[in-house]
Amino acid sequence: MKLQTFISIFFIAVLISSCSSLKKPSSSSFDDSDSPYVTDELKPKVKPEVKKIVVKEEKVKMLEIEKEQFKYYVIIGSFRILDNAKNYKQQLIKEGFTPVLMENENGLYRVSVAAYNDEQAARNKIAEIRSKYEKYSDVWLLIRKY
Repeated sequence: MKLQTFISIFFIAVLISSCSSLKKPSSSSFDDSDSPYVTDELKPKVKPEVKKIVVKEEKVKMLEIEKEQFKYYVIIGSFRILDNAKNYKQQLIKEGFTPVLMENENGLYRVSVAAYNDEQAARNKIAEIRSKYEKYSDVWLLIRKY
């Protein structure tokens, strides 16, 4: 009788310990979202990360004649060497942009593809460029100081 009681207690202990491991947070070997029984409609929706817009305020002078003074510029490139900025401008023209060149106080040449007096319009243009052109995802906003 003692052996039978021992065996019964042993099996109960094994059963309890195996069941308690299922209560641990990572006891399953795969995630429910990987299950073939979970449809795409039931999987959690992940919002794409929206990249924050870099904003810099600088004094700039236009290297080309500007018909109107603008406060907000959409900057798509920056260069230390003017010839590199000019070459980039030509490449952008071939892609359908209308770039203009400007120079900041530190001698950097900025390439702008849009200018506005309304900040939200400039931000909308940045979002549009980012959505259409993955390679220009680092486009940013320059606020012109006077």
